Amino acid sequence: MDLHLRDKHILITGGSKGIGLACAEAFLQEGARVTLVSRDAGNLARARTQLAAHASERIHTHAADLRDASAAHAALDAAEAAFGAVDVLVNSAGAAKRTPAEELTPQAWQDAMQAKYFSYIHMIDPTIKRMAARGVGSIVNVVGNGGKVASPIHLPGGAANAALMLASVGLANAYAAQGVRVNAINPGLTLTDRLQEGMDADARLQGIGTDEAMQRAVARIPLGRMARPEEVANAVLFLASDPASYITGVCMSMDGAMNPIVV
Repeated sequence: MDLHLRDKHILITGGSKGIGLACAEAFLQEGARVTLVSRDAGNLARARTQLAAHASERIHTHAADLRDASAAHAALDAAEAAFGAVDVLVNSAGAAKRTPAEELTPQAWQDAMQAKYFSYIHMIDPTIKRMAARGVGSIVNVVGNGGKVASPIHLPGGAANAALMLASVGLANAYAAQGVRVNAINPGLTLTDRLQEGMDADARLQGIGTDEAMQRAVARIPLGRMARPEEVANAVLFLASDPASYITGVCMSMDGAMNPIVV
């Protein structure tokens, strides 16, 4: 299937690692131009080196802390200066720290909203308005199933995820008439660097070792394994593409059927 992504400009937040990096590689393989945004310039440099084999001239990087709305706006301006208008925005930046409920503080809840919710909103707001002015665009938010299924080690992050799902669906409704689609993907357990933090918190909660926590987690997944980042990236590519032109306002779970919820 031709996804019609060649020469499209894709802006990916959190693009230096994990799911964001897997998305970058997949879009580059389709012939797209990719801007990666991340807080850490070192991580961006390593990502560029890793991706350079696909076509270094189609990669732009920009370091920014997206918890700052002005920094997000500057990142969008820099991306458009490099490669022109953004056709697709993929948000995969920010992650709330996983913390057992008894260790939570009010600050932990605030930090989670800044890390996950506002880092997305700060990039969505200027981007979606520019897309609407042009009459075309697609946004895919990589959120997380913690917003649908409450976890005792992921309550602040889950609350941020739930807010992002509502924002995604609401913005899809608000901007559909102006040619902009907005969808969300909710991965379950995925083999990224962030997974270790969650397993450590889960192990503390259960009073077991991290390896045993990992084994128990896999045992609860009907498919018998955790997701690979590139599997999530494949779903992102499809939702971002022209063949998905009538799909908007969707929050799609990818958890190996661990939580059989009708949505």
